[in-house]
Amino acid sequence: MEHISHGPLGESVSYPEQYRPEILHPIPRFTGRDILGIGAVLPFDGVDIWNAYELSWLNSRGKPQVACAEFRFPASSSHIVESKSFKLYLNSFNQHRLDNVESLREVLAKDLSAACGAPVEVSVYTPAGWGEDLPLQSLSGVCLDRLDIDVDCYSPNAGLLALAGGSGQQRYFSDLLRSRCPVTAQPDWASVAIELNGPMLDEEGLLRYLIAFRQKNDFHEQCVEQIFCDIINLAGDCELTVYARYLRRGGLDINPWRSNCRPSLQAENLRLPRQ
Repeated sequence: MEHISHGPLGESVSYPEQYRPEILHPIPRFTGRDILGIGAVLPFDGVDIWNAYELSWLNSRGKPQVACAEFRFPASSSHIVESKSFKLYLNSFNQHRLDNVESLREVLAKDLSAACGAPVEVSVYTPAGWGEDLPLQSLSGVCLDRLDIDVDCYSPNAGLLALAGGSGQQRYFSDLLRSRCPVTAQPDWASVAIELNGPMLDEEGLLRYLIAFRQKNDFHEQCVEQIFCDIINLAGDCELTVYARYLRRGGLDINPWRSNCRPSLQAENLRLPRQ
């Protein structure tokens, strides 16, 4: 298998003092998708929603400015951006002068689109609008965590999934998803929502399956795509949406959303209390 560089991830690096778009490190999506048997035609639409809470730059007079930003990377892009390089890139704006917020947004969109190989949508929220633009919300549906179950599997196992009989619209969520960075083994905590219109899933099996990612070493996006593929392989012809909201690290959170519903739904940026 071709060796894939993870850039600065797991390395000791200095934060840049000047604007450096070249520090962004793309990672091809095909490596994780090949393992799942996903070819050039994707079985889903999707987006990776990144939120940045530590964004600062200088205005034309040298006065620091702060903001939060939302980035939407299409799942159809050829690459993802390695998260540590993304943090370093954002910090490279700290001493960089820009005329206004729109100038910042345009630079961010241009650089990130070039890095991932597809247009990236960028929204920048200044402090005056934080209360309205960044509200806390909750996942909806049946909470799987209410189930009192025995658990003894902590590595992904599609065999834990089972059908319960019957079919219909289902919406579940859990706050117990945890995976690990494939390079540093640091824990990545998340809440996950699953919406399915098709064969009924066994709730206890689904919860055990999600918990089994606890020692899974993989990127956020690939974990969500594995969940999507494993459920589709079991349920067959159905409408399915999988959405994970990961906790932030270094001022960034990553929230992959995958859906095969047509026409494609629009993923809401549901900022949860833990985020």
